[in-house]
Amino acid sequence: MSIVLSMAAFALACSITPGPVNIISLGCGARYGFRAALPHVTGATLGFILLLLLIGLGLHEVLRQWPLLTQLIRIAGVMFLLYLAYRLVSDDGQLSTAPGQKVPSAMGGALMQWLNPKAWLACLAGMGAFVADGDVLMVWVFSLLYLVICWLSLASWAWAGASLRGYLERTAGIRWFNRGMATLLAGSAVYLLLE
Repeated sequence: MSIVLSMAAFALACSITPGPVNIISLGCGARYGFRAALPHVTGATLGFILLLLLIGLGLHEVLRQWPLLTQLIRIAGVMFLLYLAYRLVSDDGQLSTAPGQKVPSAMGGALMQWLNPKAWLACLAGMGAFVADGDVLMVWVFSLLYLVICWLSLASWAWAGASLRGYLERTAGIRWFNRGMATLLAGSAVYLLLE
């Protein structure tokens, strides 16, 4: 298997599997529709790629020398996941597409990646596995490949959520859906604490 195919397989495995950003993409699609979820999908993808590039270009060395910084990032990420879970649990369950409705932003998606421990682990593991020698060209190849795969993966989660909209038209259905998503986010947070 060529290095590019191996990179693609790694990117797909990390991007498509359930995680906090995927769960939020699913919820955005269910609540606001596919098109409205795309800014979140795009922002989360670009936020991840920026993190991946920085790690590939040397940020991992800073983290290695300052392990406390890694722990602080992990704790901040877990707290953010728990906050998102709380917001989902306390949501009223109203599906609204009114003009004033606050939909997920690109900046929120990008920020979520920077607070997402899964994203940090994927960046560190991916760059460690494929670009450990620091080849700048390979850092860019991996990042561009990951850009396409990550965006398509997150968009597929948003599309799946949008496909559920018809089944979740009742307020009670959205509340149960949100509670399920909140449970998954809280479970992710607990898992990351125990890891």
